[in-house]
Amino acid sequence: MARAKEKVISLMSTTTVDHSAIAATTLYTVPTGFRWIPDHVKVEAAGDEAATIVSLGQVGALTDFLGNQTLSILDAQYDVVTLQPIPNATPVLQKSYAAGTVFQVNVTTAVGNAANTYYLFGNLQAV
Repeated sequence: MARAKEKVISLMSTTTVDHSAIAATTLYTVPTGFRWIPDHVKVEAAGDEAATIVSLGQVGALTDFLGNQTLSILDAQYDVVTLQPIPNATPVLQKSYAAGTVFQVNVTTAVGNAANTYYLFGNLQAV
C-alpha cells in the first residue's frame, strides 16, 4: 500500500479478521518518525456475525480507542458498519499513538465468520 499522506484521513490498512476465534489481530503499526491518530474502522462482514464483540486499541490496552462493540447488526455477507468514537455535547477523547505502537482489534466474543475485512482509517503527523 502506498504511504498515507500526512494530516489527511487516509486508509491505513486492510486486514482480514477471524470472528470465529477469540484473538487479537494487528491492524497497523505506527511508522518511525510519526504519531498516528485513528479516526474510524469499517468492518465488512463475511456473513452473519451474530453476537460477535470486538474492542480496538493499542497492544496492552486493546480498548483505549473503542471498548466492546457488539456486531450483531451485521446479518449478511458484505454488510458494513463503521466503528468510531461518536462526538456529542461533551467532547470525545481520542488517542494519538507514538511510532512503533501496534494497533489491534481484539475479538472477545467469537461467534462470527473467519474472513471479515477491516478497513482502518486515520492520519499521520510527523514528529
